Amino acid sequence: MAEKDGLMNQTVTPPPAPKPRKPGLALWLPLILFGGFLALVVYGLVRPADREVVSAFIDKPLPAFDLPPASADRPGLSTAEFKAGKKPRLLNVFASWCVPCAVESPQLAQLAQLGVEIDGVAIRDRKDDLARFLATNGNPFVRIGKDDVSQVQLAIGSSGVPETFVVDAKGVIRYQHIGAIQPQDVPLILQKLAEAAS
Repeated sequence: MAEKDGLMNQTVTPPPAPKPRKPGLALWLPLILFGGFLALVVYGLVRPADREVVSAFIDKPLPAFDLPPASADRPGLSTAEFKAGKKPRLLNVFASWCVPCAVESPQLAQLAQLGVEIDGVAIRDRKDDLARFLATNGNPFVRIGKDDVSQVQLAIGSSGVPETFVVDAKGVIRYQHIGAIQPQDVPLILQKLAEAAS
């Protein structure tokens, strides 16, 4: 029994507690990645957007096309009109079902009032819808060609509506503006037309 009492009176020391681990890469890596992501987002928000497109079609002649009239009161549109011109003009790709096309209508009207010739290509549009659109938003176009299968649209490098091209008097594309022409874009469009004239 004495042996038993001796065993019971012995104190057992617990093993030493493990040393706390220092925070390492596992803690800092997610914070570093999040900081990098946040920096990219901030850079994207404060960097001014570049609306000028460097298109493969700039400084290339318009492809050959001959579109029937899209509107009852305007003739159709062909490449020949651009080559026979005496000054640069705008080629506007639009549609009656396109909301941004209605948004840019006042700017197109302003350009037309300043003496800019504007030709239009109506994409996948019906005559009645187009007539309503032009009656509501104005008709700044000299000619409007009907492009039901987007053949001309794709041939000139347009991927959506609206898009506007500055075409010189020889039928060469000099500038491409993607999206609706906003009031602040009018001076740039006029500048590109002046450059195309020289």
